[in-house]
Amino acid sequence: MFTTNKLSKRYSLLITFVLWFLITSQIVRIIFFAWQYNEASLNVFTFLGTLLTGLFFDVGTISFIVFPSIVYYFLFPNKWIGSWIDKIIVWFFTTLVTFILVFTFFAEITFWDEFKTQFNFIAVDYLIYTHEVVKNIQQSYPLPLLIIGVSLTVFLVLFLFHKRNAFKNTFSHPVTLKQKGIVLVSGLISCLFFTLFITNNHAEWSTNRYNAEISKSGIYSFFSALRNNQLVYNEFYTTINEKEAFSIVRNKLEENNTKFQSNGLSIHRKVFNTSNSVPLKKNVVIILVESLSASFMKEFGNEKNITPFLDSLAQKSIFFNNLYATGTRTVRGMEAMSLCIPPTPGQSIIKRPENQNLFTVSNVFNSKGYNSNFFYGGDGYFDNMNAFFGGNGFTIYDRGRGSVLSDEIKTTRNNIDDSEVTFENAWGICDEDIYSKMIKVADQQYKNKIPFFNFVMTTSNHRPYTYPNNAIDIPSGTSREGAVKYTDYAIRKMFQKAKNKPWYKNTVFVIIADHCASSAGKDEIDVANYHIPAFIVNLPKEINQKVEKQCSQIDVFPTLFSIMNWSYDSNFFGKNVFSPSFEERALIGTYRKLALMKDKKVMIVSDQKKQSFYTWNKTNNSLKPLPIDKSFLKETISWYQTADYLFTNKLLE
Repeated sequence: MFTTNKLSKRYSLLITFVLWFLITSQIVRIIFFAWQYNEASLNVFTFLGTLLTGLFFDVGTISFIVFPSIVYYFLFPNKWIGSWIDKIIVWFFTTLVTFILVFTFFAEITFWDEFKTQFNFIAVDYLIYTHEVVKNIQQSYPLPLLIIGVSLTVFLVLFLFHKRNAFKNTFSHPVTLKQKGIVLVSGLISCLFFTLFITNNHAEWSTNRYNAEISKSGIYSFFSALRNNQLVYNEFYTTINEKEAFSIVRNKLEENNTKFQSNGLSIHRKVFNTSNSVPLKKNVVIILVESLSASFMKEFGNEKNITPFLDSLAQKSIFFNNLYATGTRTVRGMEAMSLCIPPTPGQSIIKRPENQNLFTVSNVFNSKGYNSNFFYGGDGYFDNMNAFFGGNGFTIYDRGRGSVLSDEIKTTRNNIDDSEVTFENAWGICDEDIYSKMIKVADQQYKNKIPFFNFVMTTSNHRPYTYPNNAIDIPSGTSREGAVKYTDYAIRKMFQKAKNKPWYKNTVFVIIADHCASSAGKDEIDVANYHIPAFIVNLPKEINQKVEKQCSQIDVFPTLFSIMNWSYDSNFFGKNVFSPSFEERALIGTYRKLALMKDKKVMIVSDQKKQSFYTWNKTNNSLKPLPIDKSFLKETISWYQTADYLFTNKLLE
């Protein structure tokens, strides 16, 4: 019978529910350990530390989840306990929340399979773009079996609660106002403590990134990312004097053929053609290839022969074999290739508000009479692509499903018709179809005697890895290797078609990955998973070469403009890699950690005003700590601080 010296059995279901959540979370954590047993630290103290840290964050998570129930128990009168309305409310919300949590546990596992991390800003983005994500889940996983599995698990959990008499006790025992108050205050204190004093960053206690990620609670991480999706640089990162930062960056960007247009906080400059060669007016097609890691190519040691055409192109193009992506997402690749800017913390500029009328590569092309076009096989609403490209001088060609551009964006948007599509999955039409559309538009541009700059974003090298049947010898939808081989096949087929066009001889093709297929590793920045291939194709044979210099996506267009002997205005952080003054370096980052790499030295600055310095061992892809080099640190801060300053203060126009 209920007594005042112990907690009423009215809370039996609540306590059982909390214990189930905490135990299940630890089981998921152990699954992640088993998954990464080769890379996560299994030292007994680190292992226990990971589980205990995870338990701490799970307590915070469950505090928020059950707090509405605590309020319900506090407000619900004793005389109605066990009534039909009490039973309906408790059974319904227990079943609903259990279903959501079981589904979330399944989602955590599939998210880890794809990204090797707990929920983060990517999961937040996926929540926004539900159409693509739901279709991707449907096409990637046996959804009926998944729903049956989740439903069966929920049934078993509720049956367990029933067998422990949790429901029976909850509906049979009253509770004193004092105990109601104690439970309410305890729950409120826990929620306030985790709200005011604990951040998701506190889980990152281990130098091994896998242990740090496993220490997190997936739901807690999700809401942390939702709340901190944009980071104010000056608040979260170490800074230096603005003038000093710009002085350092301007010094790095200065060349004999440049003239800065201002003495202030600016990198705006005029780049002059100092050669005696006539400027070339070639059409330019850039193909930003989804998730094309350098490690997929035979050129870099892959023995699966899944990129035969790209490997052949590496021998007859300007091939960058030591180039690094700036980030880990498509929007970062787009940002780097269009703005030639280092990654700024938090959201990519592509996804931020007020990102129209910036100085992009289209400004350079359009100033020379080119027509700039953006091609995407999905709905360009995804990741804010249409708003960004449409607001920065591009005509849009996409597979829209009714989304519209805002009134402020003055551009033309063209839908890709059903008649132009032979295959389509969750993310859009296959690569062959988007290339066919680009060629069709190029034909019209050539007919109208308009030089063109066509920016193509592919989709096929993405889960669910589906593509037209019989295109290659790997069945559709079976593996990443198949998607890569199809990507290679589609590019080869595009060149076969383009070579028959009258505009081909006067067209340069830039082929480059948006990012690697995987970016996670045991270190806070996994350097090898930023290494991507890049090609400039169809220039005179005598200038084809393999570029050994360490460089970044942001350097590709400044290099191309130099090859084409162009004078142009620049607000770019990238440089011509063939310039005698080019200093080898790569700028890489996640949405929180920003790094400058020079040869094998890597400086990382992160939120909470932290910094760390390493030497990178390329053989085993590991980072070894070094004492902080103050000069190196200042330069690292300068690149990122100035990039953030220019965008924040609307000086990238």
